[in-house]
Amino acid sequence: MNQFHIEPSMLATFGGAFYPTGYSMVMFPDAKDAARVGQQLMDAGFDAQDVMLVPPAIVLSQITPTVSGADDPLPSAGTEGATVRALTELARKGHAGLLVKTHDEDTADRMMKVVREVPYSMAQRYRALVIEDL
Repeated sequence: MNQFHIEPSMLATFGGAFYPTGYSMVMFPDAKDAARVGQQLMDAGFDAQDVMLVPPAIVLSQITPTVSGADDPLPSAGTEGATVRALTELARKGHAGLLVKTHDEDTADRMMKVVREVPYSMAQRYRALVIEDL
């Protein structure tokens, strides 16, 4: 499992908000659950490079700042800004995340079978032009 580091490809073309197309972000109230689920995903066949632990401090320092330009020069037609604000609110409460590469629906379903074994606070799949609640 990797530690998260934001990459330019994880930002929306317009506004620059966090929008990692082809990934799912799952937030957990307990950081230990996030780490345990990450390990379980790798045990279930997910590549270690495709599972990234995102501690609350990293959400706040790397993801939160991306929303500053999301509504500039015009308000966003999408929900990427609101989604980043929701992630920020959870991180401020100590929730940790996992960013998992989920390039198709089957992979997202396999991920959620593992995730649903523990309490989670938010799960979003980023597809081209759509943020899907999982």
